Formats: sequence, structure tokens, C-alpha cells
Amino acid sequence: MQATEPMAQSLSWRDYYELCKPRVVMLMILTSVIGMLLAVPGMVPLDVLILGNLGIALCAGSAATVNHLVDRHIDQKMARTFNRPVAGGRIDPMRALIFASATGLAGMAILLVFINALTAWLTLASLLGYAVVYTLFLKRATPQNIVIGGLAGAAPPLLGWTAVTGSIDPGGLLLVLIIFAWTPPHFWALAVHRKDEYANAEIPMLPVTHGEHYTKIHILLYTIILCLVTALPYLTGMMGWLYLLGAVTLGAGFIYWALVMLLTDRESAGMDTFRYSIIYLMALFVIMLLDHYLISPSLWVPAL
Repeated sequence: MQATEPMAQSLSWRDYYELCKPRVVMLMILTSVIGMLLAVPGMVPLDVLILGNLGIALCAGSAATVNHLVDRHIDQKMARTFNRPVAGGRIDPMRALIFASATGLAGMAILLVFINALTAWLTLASLLGYAVVYTLFLKRATPQNIVIGGLAGAAPPLLGWTAVTGSIDPGGLLLVLIIFAWTPPHFWALAVHRKDEYANAEIPMLPVTHGEHYTKIHILLYTIILCLVTALPYLTGMMGWLYLLGAVTLGAGFIYWALVMLLTDRESAGMDTFRYSIIYLMALFVIMLLDHYLISPSLWVPAL
């Protein structure tokens, strides 16, 4: 009895909240909300805006909880993650599994009943892609894990788009492509900073298997690819000059930090680049929204 009392006393709603990786989910929901708003010339119906994002957030939280559950032994070996609720022993694996199942089912039910089947099934595919394909297999199988598995994490703006339109359109796919190209330099910057921890946990991240210099070259190359990809919304007529100005400015900043990583020995360069990448994505999507309402045509119709 005495052995279980500390865990019972320390367990709180914050531990379940942490299971959902709230900061990651908040960034996902930001892109989902903006995906909804970009899909229409005016405002999104309030019920779709609230219930659609609630369903997506619950499913994302479910996938994050599965990640905590599956990676608990790895998390215990890393300074960044050893005190997570499951790894730290505050929530036992069965409770985490029940919580993941409940949030995932609730999210799917909301999307199926109040939004549309396409968004629900795409959300389920994204959940399984992250929680099963990436977490259970890719993460341990290949140093290209984050490149291949990044597609699941790139889905939220498309989910927001389909929640409003009920269809998969070129604009929604362009938003996915941007996040897909953003994910490798974003995550590899963190992986370089945490290389020793990943090595200790026997996770084949690129800096562990191929070295830091090789990874830094790839961060720069993928950042250049990202900058080219972010020009597509302007080139296709989806966005106007305000977006282009913002994309070029933000992209120049990302390239700067990639060069800092490659050409200097600054110890904080990896984390500085990682932090900038988060600001980059948030700012890019906010600028998209500003351009959509202030500059671009009221409705984008792609050329056939």
C-alpha cells in the first residue's frame, strides 16, 4: 500500500493532459483551423469549426497517448522524456490504453456524426499512420523514419479543409505538402541536439546512423526544398503577394539557421533551429490566413 501511495498522490489531470502532447496538438489544430478557413471565401460555420477541430484534436491526443505507451521504455532512457506520465510511472500502461481508446473513439464519433465520413476516415488513417506505422515500425526501422512517417503529421490542414468542403482538393493537398517538406529539417534539428540520447535508446535517427555533418547537409537541402514548395501557393494563384513576401522572408530565416548548423560549431544551433522551425510554421499559416482575407481572390479555383 505504501508503495502505491506516491503515485496515487502525484497523479492528476495534468498527467492525462500531458499524454496528449498538448503543444504538438495545438500546432496541429492551428493548421487545421486555417485549413478550414482557406477552403471557403467567407467564414466557416461555427459548429463545423468547433466540432471538427474537437474531433481532430481528440484523435491526435489519442495517437500521442499511444506514442507515450509504446515508447515508454525508450522515453526512460532520454533526458527529454524520462519523466513523461507513463515512462515515469504516474500512469500505468492499461490506463493509458483505455484513455487512448476513449479519446480516439470520441473523436471519431464526433467527426462521423457531426462533420463527414471523409474527414473521419482521413483522421483515422492519420492516427494509425502516426501511432502504428511510425511509432511501432518506422521509428525503429530506418533513419528515414521521419521523412516517411511525416505524412501522417502533415494531414491536419487537409482534415480541416475536408471538414468544410467534404472533398479532397488541390489547395488542401498543397498545405499537406508544405508540412511534409517542413517536417524533416524541423525534427532533424532536434535529433542533432539529442543525438546521444537517441543513440543510447538505440533509435536509428539520421545523426546517429550517418553522423551530424551528413544530417546538417540534409537539413539545408530539405529547407531549400521547403522554400521551393512554399512558393507553389503563390504560383498556382491560391495566394497573393502578401503570402509570397512572408514565405520568402520566413524561408530566408530558415535557411540562415540551417547554415548556422552546417557552418558553425555553436552548441545551441540545433535547438535554435528547432525553435525557429516552429515559429516558421505558425507564422507561415497565419500569413496565409491574412493573405486569404486581405489580398487573394475570394475563392481560389485551380486551373484545369
